[in-house]
Amino acid sequence: MRRVTFDLDVLRSFVTGMELGSFAKAADRLGRSTSAVSAQLKKLEEQAATPIFRKAGRGLALTEAGETMLGYARRLIELNDEAASAIHDVELEGWVRLGLQEDFGEAVLPEVLGRFARAHPKVKIEARIARSHELAERITAGSLDIALAWHNGATLPYSRHVAEVQMRWIGPARLIEGGLRQGEPLPLVALEAPCLLRTVATETLDRAGLSWRMAFSSPSLGGIWAAVAAGLGLTIRTDIGLPANVRAMAPQAVGLPALPKMALVLHQKEAELDPVAARLADILLQATLQALPESAEAKENLRKVA
Repeated sequence: MRRVTFDLDVLRSFVTGMELGSFAKAADRLGRSTSAVSAQLKKLEEQAATPIFRKAGRGLALTEAGETMLGYARRLIELNDEAASAIHDVELEGWVRLGLQEDFGEAVLPEVLGRFARAHPKVKIEARIARSHELAERITAGSLDIALAWHNGATLPYSRHVAEVQMRWIGPARLIEGGLRQGEPLPLVALEAPCLLRTVATETLDRAGLSWRMAFSSPSLGGIWAAVAAGLGLTIRTDIGLPANVRAMAPQAVGLPALPKMALVLHQKEAELDPVAARLADILLQATLQALPESAEAKENLRKVA
């Protein structure tokens, strides 16, 4: 069997396109033309000696080999970037203050801290898990260097858009008998006010003309999951970080209105981050994009590259 050495630039275009759901967006982010990215993908299939993509309607989707390739491509790029950072930033020292939404605490934080610590053992990280409004306040006050948060309408001078994430109705993994009774107000479970998703839930139901009642309110996300799993009511979150005892529900299946998408942003204390914070921000964004659930469109109907 011939030995194949995959081109990391090609793999980076491949992974970026899959994470963004569009190779046109990947070309823009990587500073390449769409034709250049198309040529890279053709080269990838030639190196793999097997089809990576298949036709899906008017777009493209991954073959089984393509799905396998995507997993390895992510690992190769991650290891490459980690090695580059360890070599070039070997003297990187100091400390950095990071803020995260509670949703990302288990889904992203362990990987981010592990990758950063391996590459930069002399840097100390102070991490805080909090809600959107608190993270925005701490960035403004200068007590955090970077923060990954849902966009709550606050205008901060140094923020960048990360992604649009679909909100979901969340119920118990096993539907509790009698939990949703037709004709009665919908029981809601939500974080204590002020809460962006709490507001979205109530306003969406009001616009749809559906009655509701606040069945359970909690200061923590853990309390929300416990109440939903117990069948006290439904909540809205995203697919990120869902525990095994709850599940996302299709709105049409339970007669609920469709929910909008929510913007995820990275707040920065300053326009130009210092080298320590900038490196942590890069790793945080990479891990976040990998944790985001790929939409059905991104999985099954990628836009044509050419």
